Amino acid sequence: MRYPFLKNCLLILGLTTVVLPSFGQNSAPTPPAKLSPSLVPLSTETLVEGINIPEGTLDAALGLIEILTGRTVLRPQALQQTPFSLVIKQPVTPAEALLAIETTLTMNNIAIAPLGDRFVKVVPLGSARIETPDLIEGSTLGLPPSGRIATKLFSFEFVRVEQFAGKIANLLNPQLGGAMPFEQANAVLVTDSISTLQRIETLVAQLDRPNVSSLEPKFYPLVYAKASELASKMQTILQGPAQQQLGTGTTFNADDRTNQIILISDPRLHSFFDKLIAKLDVRSDPNTRNEVIPLKHAEATEVATLVSSLVSGQNQASSRSESVRRPSGNTTTVQLAAPVAANVAQTAANQAGILTSEFSSLVTVLADERSNAVVVSGTVEDIRLIRELINQIDVLLAQVRVEVVIAEVTLTDSNSSGINAMNLLVENGKLVGFTADAIGASFGGVGAELSGVTGGATDAASVVASSYATFSGMDLTTLLQLSNGNGNRKSKANILSVPAVVTTHNKEARVFVGRDIPTISSFLSDSTSTNTNQSTNSGFGRTTLSNREVGITLQVKPLIGANGSVQMEIKQEVSSVVDNVTVDGNEQPIVGKREAESFITVQSGEIIVLGGLQQTTENRTRNRFGPIPFLSDLLGGRSREEVRTDLIFFLRPVVLTNSRSDNDEALRRLNETEINEEAARALRGESIY
Repeated sequence: MRYPFLKNCLLILGLTTVVLPSFGQNSAPTPPAKLSPSLVPLSTETLVEGINIPEGTLDAALGLIEILTGRTVLRPQALQQTPFSLVIKQPVTPAEALLAIETTLTMNNIAIAPLGDRFVKVVPLGSARIETPDLIEGSTLGLPPSGRIATKLFSFEFVRVEQFAGKIANLLNPQLGGAMPFEQANAVLVTDSISTLQRIETLVAQLDRPNVSSLEPKFYPLVYAKASELASKMQTILQGPAQQQLGTGTTFNADDRTNQIILISDPRLHSFFDKLIAKLDVRSDPNTRNEVIPLKHAEATEVATLVSSLVSGQNQASSRSESVRRPSGNTTTVQLAAPVAANVAQTAANQAGILTSEFSSLVTVLADERSNAVVVSGTVEDIRLIRELINQIDVLLAQVRVEVVIAEVTLTDSNSSGINAMNLLVENGKLVGFTADAIGASFGGVGAELSGVTGGATDAASVVASSYATFSGMDLTTLLQLSNGNGNRKSKANILSVPAVVTTHNKEARVFVGRDIPTISSFLSDSTSTNTNQSTNSGFGRTTLSNREVGITLQVKPLIGANGSVQMEIKQEVSSVVDNVTVDGNEQPIVGKREAESFITVQSGEIIVLGGLQQTTENRTRNRFGPIPFLSDLLGGRSREEVRTDLIFFLRPVVLTNSRSDNDEALRRLNETEINEEAARALRGESIY
């Protein structure tokens, strides 16, 4: 043996016989590992036949390090004395022995840190990070795997260090502090065992590479289709499971300038897109249709306006929802997860046979007043939706006949209103019945006529309905005559007009009783000039006249309910000439006006009574005395009387049922006239001559 001292030391520490080869022999020693200077053995030619420390202590391992390296081991006084066990039966080199010892110490939370060329520092594993561990420059893959603690800086070219540092946290020993990223340099400093650093270096080599290494671009010039529209259609098709099969790296752009699709994908997908784009880039017929929808009851202009507003509002709502879902930016890239346009989705749904409830952006609705029809242009689904909508709108609205009696009632000092003077009982604007005075004066012998009072009584005591009266067996004129008196005294009411109008739901009807009077709307005086600074009126001028209605106006706008109720918006206006005034030498009438507005709900057949439009007029009279006019005016008597009048409106709405019974009331009135026979022949289509 050439190293007797070394052999004896190994035997003392429990190691087996060490075989030390002599120089010049043919067998070459095992190549040493590339270690840092801290654990370089004294000899690289010596073979250690084995290590046997079955139940040793930490001191035995540290002593062996001093023997093999020739360095002094420095250790803290408070270093924990942990049991140390290491058994190697086959022969190993000193470098391999040091590697095994250092790895076993690391497994027992003990780390070795270099300290110059003559010392080795032993520290707890948790302090190894700050005890100047070896900084490895270059690759760790050439070192033998071990538990030796070292530090290495990993730099990246493509991978972001923030993502990488978070992913490898589970691979690192938590006692060593983990990874320390340097974001600006896009690098990370890792302190851990040689084995862990080798795994991380392998991961870096696999991951830090371009993601497009397997992607290739391809360009598809289009012949018939527009690039952006075709890209949207492809986006609609490639959703759900198809998108997952294509992968997240597949994208395609629409370049409308050159009208081509730019595809970036794996080359193995090119054949798939070749077939898809070839099938879509073909000549196609227009996907819009024109149709004329005739109307039976509604007006074309109103229906067209309503449908156009509905389509416009729905498209605006769809556009707002699309803008909320789409990310901001001006990029034209069509990603597979982006939302599609509403009209493209509808087209795809139509091709699949799915009925939708949304309009496309191709809808145009116009009204043809001449034929009272609606002209629609759009897709097949648009026309279907609009036709269904028009069928629900174009229905026959409910109609109502409004019987009207306008009467002027002369009031006495004891009468506060015309309703009171006519002995009417009115509640909430509806006729209930008549007072006892009217019954005793007029209704004593008309029990038969009052048999039509709904829920009413016909005895001599009262004629008051238990609910609102309809008096269906009597017309309003007869009721008014009965309420005035029995015919033996002067009538209190003067019937001015008895019209009857028919209108539909929410359609205004108008009744006017009066006359048109001419009024001056403008007057332009002609002038003659005497010099450049003065002008005189020639006495002539140009006058523009317009007609003004003066009289009684009644406007009724009904809303007909399904249960027979009628809500009526009623406007009353009474105008009359009360005086004259001279304006610019022209006499103009002064028109006084009284008006009222009411809104009342009644059932079909009930009677509405509206009053309160009172007026006071002054009547002057002169009684002549004798045949001589001059003397008669001097000696005759004069009188002045103020007369108060009240206009009373009676209205009875009757909802029509669109049957023959709607004409029963009109035919009954016609039979009471003198021309009933001629009218009956005319209605039957017979000649009246």
